[in-house]
Amino acid sequence: MEKYAPLPGGFMAAAIIGLFVSGFYVIKHSKTWGFTFLLFFGILFIASLITMTYGPEEAMLKK
Repeated sequence: MEKYAPLPGGFMAAAIIGLFVSGFYVIKHSKTWGFTFLLFFGILFIASLITMTYGPEEAMLKK
């Protein structure tokens, strides 16, 4: 299994906020857009969970 450089904490926060907003607000107005945003922010959240493991040191030091 490969190790990935971690994403910033704001990435996970944006994914969680996006999930809540699209799940509670957008889906009431448009089911198609609500589902699309839920899918998009769900993929972002999964990506942030995958990168929570430690990655190579040189990838972590680059900013």
